[in-house]
Amino acid sequence: MSDTIFAISSGAPPAAIGVIRISGPEAGSALRKLAGRDFTARRASLATLRDADGGPLDQALVLWFPGSATATGEDLAELHCHGGRAVLAAVSSALETIPGLRPAEAGEFTRRAFANGRIDLAEAEGLGELLSAETELQRAAAIQMAGGAFSAQVEAWRTSVLRLSAQLEAALDFSDEDDVSELPPQFAEDIGALSQELDEWLSRPRAEKLGEGYRVVLAGPPNSGKSTLFNALIESEAAITSDIAGTTRDVIERNVAIASVPFSFVDTAGLRDESDDAIERIGIDRAREQLGRADTILWLGPEGEGPDGAWEVAAKSDADDYEAKLSANYVLSATTGTGVDALKQGLVVAARAALPKPGEAALNARQHSVLSDAAQGLRGAIGQGDPLLCAEELRQARGAFDRLIGRTTTEDMLDTLFGRFCIGK
Repeated sequence: MSDTIFAISSGAPPAAIGVIRISGPEAGSALRKLAGRDFTARRASLATLRDADGGPLDQALVLWFPGSATATGEDLAELHCHGGRAVLAAVSSALETIPGLRPAEAGEFTRRAFANGRIDLAEAEGLGELLSAETELQRAAAIQMAGGAFSAQVEAWRTSVLRLSAQLEAALDFSDEDDVSELPPQFAEDIGALSQELDEWLSRPRAEKLGEGYRVVLAGPPNSGKSTLFNALIESEAAITSDIAGTTRDVIERNVAIASVPFSFVDTAGLRDESDDAIERIGIDRAREQLGRADTILWLGPEGEGPDGAWEVAAKSDADDYEAKLSANYVLSATTGTGVDALKQGLVVAARAALPKPGEAALNARQHSVLSDAAQGLRGAIGQGDPLLCAEELRQARGAFDRLIGRTTTEDMLDTLFGRFCIGK
């Protein structure tokens, strides 16, 4: 990483201010060439930026951060320019003419922070999730990861395994020495307690659920009021409604947040056994497929005929042909709005119980898989009669903890992770 990179890090222009970040060994030299002078570290200074011919580019606020105590672990500079497209393009062009500088690739600033030990892998993943967070629950979970809460927990687990491994190694290496006793009586209990703690983490709702949202599928026969309720729940006229049976032919899905909880609402074709319309039959097949993916199914059809566990919703309570349900979870009219708020509140309660708790770190797919490997190693060590095999199982668990926070990793995995970041981050 001997080259110096730069990129607009404040989002797409135009904007009031556009920030260009420079990181690498030539960051200080680039500042001097643009502004014609040195700058006091960590103090904002006003400067006129000029191109190679001395022509003015912009009047900017300049910040200089000498490494290694910087976001990337390298010399770092920021140019807070006016946020017009032409201004930022001109300054970027001037930087590109400076020897040793090049435009940054996606996620390259964060990757350098990881490579230079400023953040670990779990924190980098949390930062990526924080950047894409759209609801308060997503933000709260991501900030725990990005802030190092999970990394600290992994370090504590790793320290516990190191202590257990040390006890076991001492027993193996010095079992015939008088000054070294055998394994303490609670050795197996300590492994079991640690294994149980990992199992509790593995049983938590996953981070992907926050991104996908709590999935609610509206189901029932044609003309049962699904699309009208769907529009009321998402507060948009996304689905076409009419008195004609089979109006909804395909799956319609919308993501919304209710009380800061992410939801994915799914409207489906009316379910019935027979149809002469080939397109409608395809829609019915897709609707049945959606039922298996739902976290909650809202059944608007005849009472007792919905899938197991579905919520009985008595819709169209304002209609002349309204049919009451004896065990309805909710009675409502999506047309007048009666009962819709109560249904929303019930869905929020159910979703909060199924999603990661506010402020609780949530594991993504990679972290869940690696932590499962650590848990498997601990389970293998419990009751292992051969001390050598027990030591190997503990070593496997320790290696999994190292992979969690990036002490051991692969370039392909890093390329995939940091490639998800925007340019400039």
